[in-house]
Amino acid sequence: MLTFIGLGLYDERSITIEGQEALRETDRVFAEFYTSKLVGTTLEAVEEYHDITIEVRDREGVEQHPEPILDAAESESVAFLTAGDTMISTTHVDLRLRAAERGIETRIIHGTTAEAAASSLTGLQNYRFGKATTLPFPYTESMGIPQSVIDTIEANRERGHHTLCYLDIKAERGDYMTADVAASLLAEDWDEDMLAVVVARAGSPDPIVAADRLDALATRDFGEPLHLLVIPGDLHHMEGEALAELAGAPRDAVEELSPN
Repeated sequence: MLTFIGLGLYDERSITIEGQEALRETDRVFAEFYTSKLVGTTLEAVEEYHDITIEVRDREGVEQHPEPILDAAESESVAFLTAGDTMISTTHVDLRLRAAERGIETRIIHGTTAEAAASSLTGLQNYRFGKATTLPFPYTESMGIPQSVIDTIEANRERGHHTLCYLDIKAERGDYMTADVAASLLAEDWDEDMLAVVVARAGSPDPIVAADRLDALATRDFGEPLHLLVIPGDLHHMEGEALAELAGAPRDAVEELSPN
C-alpha cells in the first residue's frame, strides 16, 4: 500500500486528523520538499511530532529512481508526504501511475491547497479563478517574464477570471521568489498600474494579504516565504469590498476592475 498524504500549508500541525492517523499505521515514510515546503517547521520537528522517521527524496529520487519507494510499498504500508495537497504536482501523479502499473494499491489523503487558501484569504471567489501560472526566476539579468505567463494572465482577464501566480522555488539552493520580486518583474514587463494581491505565509498564524498596484507592491517587504501573487480579473462588488477592506486595495484600482 502506498498512501499519498498532503501535510497542509505551514507546519507539523497542518495535517488533517485522517492524515495523522494514517501516518501512525505506516511502516515507512518517504517525502519530497522540492515542489513546496512547510516553512513554519523543520524536518526534525515533523518527525518528532508524529513519531516517525522520514526518508526525504530529491527530484531525481522521485522522478527518475522511485524504486525504493515502490519496492517498499509492495510488501509494507508506505506513506509519501508532500507539503500542501498531494497530487497537485505531475511528479506525484507519475509516482501513483508507476505504483498502479506494479499492482500496488494507492490511497490519497488530501491537505489544504495554496489555491484554496488564496481564495479564502483574499475574498476572491474560487470559481472565478482561471488557469494558474508560475513566475520563474530569470536565468539572466536581461531576461524578464516569459511570454507564456503574460499570455495566461491576459487570456484569463479577457474572460474576467483571476490568475493565481505561483512563485518559483529552487529548493536545492534554498531560493524562494518573494512577492515583491514577482511584482517588480510583472511591473517592468507588463503593466505597472495593474492591481495585484499578495498572499504571504498562507496557513500560518499571521498570514499577510495586501492588494495594490504592481509598482507599489514591488517596493514592499512581505517577510518570509512562501508567497503567492494573484492578478484579479473582473471584480464582483463583494470581491471588490473584500480587497479594499481586508487587503487595503486602493478604491480607484478596485473600481477599474468593477463592471459598471
